[in-house]
Amino acid sequence: MKIDIKPLSVNKCWKGRRFKTDEYKKYEKDVRFLLGSLKIPNPPYKVFYTFGFSSASSDIDNPVKPFQDILSKEYGFNDKLIFEMNVKRVKVKKGNEFVEFTITELKKD
Repeated sequence: MKIDIKPLSVNKCWKGRRFKTDEYKKYEKDVRFLLGSLKIPNPPYKVFYTFGFSSASSDIDNPVKPFQDILSKEYGFNDKLIFEMNVKRVKVKKGNEFVEFTITELKKD
């Protein structure tokens, strides 16, 4: 189905400034510590995310933006150059949560 409406950016959804929570600041620090070196391909990008959740009520899209912002900060690329995304959610036992990702060059047809 296609509907003719301009997509709304998450940045346009709230009034005023948003501030990082202490929990997000810690998450960002922890993720950046755990990330290894990675050669980022040429843009445009295609990304693959798999999120391992222990809670059945977790939304598949909630972790994408914060994690993606951390990746772009760590690896020095602009996430506006991501043109395609594949997001997968898997159920795991509590304590086995994870994030897996791949960044590839989007092949032009």
